Amino acid sequence: MQGQEHGRKNPFPVLGTAVSTIGNKRFHRLETTVSYGGNERFPIGELAFPYIGNANRTKYNQLKYKRSMKMKASNLWYGLLCMLAVSVSLSSCSDDNGNNDDDRDDTGSKVQLPQVRAFFLNEGSYNGNNAGISFYAPNGDADFISDIYSYQNDAKLGDTGQCMIEYEGEIYVAVYGSNYLAKLNSAGVEQQRLSFVTDPELSAGIRYLAAEDGYIYASFWGGVVAKINAQTLKVESKLTGLGDNLEGVAICKDMLYVANSCTAEYVYHNEVKVIDLNTFSLKETLTVAENPYTQMLEENDKIFFISNDYSSIDGYVLQVIDPADNNKVTKIGYATYMAADDDVLYLVNSMTDWSTQPYTTVNTFFTYNIKTGQTNNASFLKNAPAELASSTLHMLVVNDDNGDIYIGTSDFTTNGTIYRFKKDGTFVEKFDAGGISPNSAVFFN
Repeated sequence: MQGQEHGRKNPFPVLGTAVSTIGNKRFHRLETTVSYGGNERFPIGELAFPYIGNANRTKYNQLKYKRSMKMKASNLWYGLLCMLAVSVSLSSCSDDNGNNDDDRDDTGSKVQLPQVRAFFLNEGSYNGNNAGISFYAPNGDADFISDIYSYQNDAKLGDTGQCMIEYEGEIYVAVYGSNYLAKLNSAGVEQQRLSFVTDPELSAGIRYLAAEDGYIYASFWGGVVAKINAQTLKVESKLTGLGDNLEGVAICKDMLYVANSCTAEYVYHNEVKVIDLNTFSLKETLTVAENPYTQMLEENDKIFFISNDYSSIDGYVLQVIDPADNNKVTKIGYATYMAADDDVLYLVNSMTDWSTQPYTTVNTFFTYNIKTGQTNNASFLKNAPAELASSTLHMLVVNDDNGDIYIGTSDFTTNGTIYRFKKDGTFVEKFDAGGISPNSAVFFN
């Protein structure tokens, strides 16, 4: 279970013709289309020829032949340009986000969704069997759906939605309490499911996910990392003996970084494991601040993570690992949640005074420039609703397509609230999360 993460907390190209009429004249229309491998074809140009009937068909065919000979070179060049454009378009979407229009697979969807869409994983309450995934249309061209997973699949997601990522146009969800990994298409329709309940090495529960080169890498309590084929959801390898309760994961330069948080009895570790993905073996163990936990990400070839060090009076410890400098670990400051985009870390440090009744929380928003290594203590939010300054935060994510910032809150009992800001920090709107404790998001732009 992901616990209350603020202050001090419990750990837990085809040809065709058509006839058109313009005024009182009919025309043959040569339509040129490009197919992307399916049945759908997209017109890339058209040419008009007079429709003259059968009487002058021979003469017309002769004229058409002469014209076609002149046009062959031009059409060939044009076709090559189109193919080049398609190639460029496809290659530009080869990263892990893979979420352009061509990647949409809405097979089996009960509702038509817009091209631009966002999904939020609501963790739910532990043992409550009330995890869910909500749908949100950033452009305002569709209604909000509080639990699109249940709507699309006629079933509940399960107990404790832990982590959700997008990889190659599909959604992968780790459900900790129910202990399974689900693969969904871009409309939230479940394609496959892999349960770990009966696997003795993985039975302690799936935690966090990272993806690379056709594989999903998942951390598990019990000190195991599983290498899972992203297409088949088959566990191809398991690396055991890595510690105890493994948490956050991130990939950089063919290395998987894994937080070794604590024992089952909550004796805290100070380790990040480094796994060579080429050999799928442990390369080294890094010493870090105590209790590295759920927050870990890669940006600009560096690994950023947060240790929930309860001995720190200034908040949880924000650190960076530099693979280019022999995996050197450096303390940056203090933060509770983080997100990254365009070489900027968006950060919030939440401090709670547990001596008051009711408890009071103060949230400080700031940024860190990854290239310069400088911290900017000015808030990255503008005209934020007043309640956000003292709310219990549970999510901080950035849409890497447009830089929009989403902040989720939680009271761990009722539906959370999600606040949306533009890249420049301007407040856009807030809305009900559709479930308890929103913790992660996937964007299709």
